Amino acid sequence: MELIKQLVDQLGINKEQAEGGAGLLFNLAKKKLGEDVFKKIADAVPGVQDLLKSAPSEGGVGGMLGKLASKVGAGDLGNLAGLAGGFKKLNLDTGLISKFVPIVMDFVQSKGGDAVKRLLESVLK
Repeated sequence: MELIKQLVDQLGINKEQAEGGAGLLFNLAKKKLGEDVFKKIADAVPGVQDLLKSAPSEGGVGGMLGKLASKVGAGDLGNLAGLAGGFKKLNLDTGLISKFVPIVMDFVQSKGGDAVKRLLESVLK
């Protein structure tokens, strides 16, 4: 898959880490946007359902931090903080989350255009 190759090449991670990390981002988008709106992203991005299955469960400290941050009104911070646990399970530094996002965004834009990118951006900014 083209997106996974870009993540592996640009971030120097392995295929499983790239699939899991991308899956975590798409999973977050699916949760936040709801099934109907997420379908627009899923229709534009080939293989997104496989990526969703590759994502580890977020859980752990990162998941708790994300829930706490969203409860205190740190919405966007909460969204991305919730990914930390999943990234740790993939043996990825949580600092890579901010490097994953622009690569995934550019890919989504190349497949689905600006409207689809904006949907994802509303969750991942």
